[in-house]
Amino acid sequence: MAPNQVEDAPRGNKIATVVKFVLFLGLGIFIIWLSLRGLTTAEKDQILHSFRIANYNWVILTVFLGIFSHILRALRWKLLLEPMNYHPAVKNIFYAVMVGYFANLAFPRLGEVTRCGILNRYEKIPFNKSFGTVITERAIDMIMFFLLFIIMIATQAATIGHYMSTNIYPKFADKFHNQSFSYIFLVVTVVSVLFAGFLIYIFRKKIASSGLFVKVKQLITGFWDGLKSLSQIKNPGLFVFYSVSIWALYYFMLFLIFLCFNETSALGLGSGLSALVLGSVGIMVTPGGIGLYPAIIQETLMLYGVTKPIGLALGWIAWTAQTGMILVVGGLSLLLLSFNKQPNGKP
Repeated sequence: MAPNQVEDAPRGNKIATVVKFVLFLGLGIFIIWLSLRGLTTAEKDQILHSFRIANYNWVILTVFLGIFSHILRALRWKLLLEPMNYHPAVKNIFYAVMVGYFANLAFPRLGEVTRCGILNRYEKIPFNKSFGTVITERAIDMIMFFLLFIIMIATQAATIGHYMSTNIYPKFADKFHNQSFSYIFLVVTVVSVLFAGFLIYIFRKKIASSGLFVKVKQLITGFWDGLKSLSQIKNPGLFVFYSVSIWALYYFMLFLIFLCFNETSALGLGSGLSALVLGSVGIMVTPGGIGLYPAIIQETLMLYGVTKPIGLALGWIAWTAQTGMILVVGGLSLLLLSFNKQPNGKP
């Protein structure tokens, strides 16, 4: 029984991973179909024509900016690890970051686990320690995202404010002003919390001695160490510089794509900010933003008077450039890691 159970667990995990990958990939493909199904033959021809006439010199530049942003991300991660007295080689951190992005194309958030596993193998940094810094790093990125979101709303109120007030706010207002919905939601929440607390109290000894509880406790400890490393950074100014620079590079990576077409080359900086912020949502939802990212870019640019075919073509070029870069550089990083030496001298 035991051997079979040991074999079944990994098989079950693999099946779950495959199912999740298929679901997310299917969502991306479905969104691609939705974005294309309403196009007329003339619009499809215009998209193909846009691909042919685009100035790809700007695309090449954005690829190099993307690589540079990942180098800065690796350097920023190194700053978070140093307070815990870990000093990994920059090249290994960069490889880990790129392989992480490579893994995220298959399944969102898989990359965070992968990059920590690489540092554990080649730099002997405990997984829970590095994972704590990754969570901290993601929290910083979310703060940067929300700051940019606020700036976008403040500076683009005339363009985006109308869309938000007519499409987003009413949906929330309808739910929270609905008395029956609010009452049911409150009752279900209270009952669920009380029932969960009761179960935890009854089985508290078994829970405290379980392997899962120990692992979660270790993970929380590592996360806390990661948070403490943020307050113990030797050069906080450099950390802030890296964080701001990473998002500034993200911005210019997209804004330079605007210069590929005459129809978008005259757009202002505000349109680039809107495309960056809203497009980032697409990357968070589907693997690498497949399908959803180009569609969001197209919808965003329509607010600034850009036609649907041009906006969709621009979105696909931006997505393809960065995804292609991750595939190439991430794949090379994985290959170079295979020739790397671990601290014990073994490959």
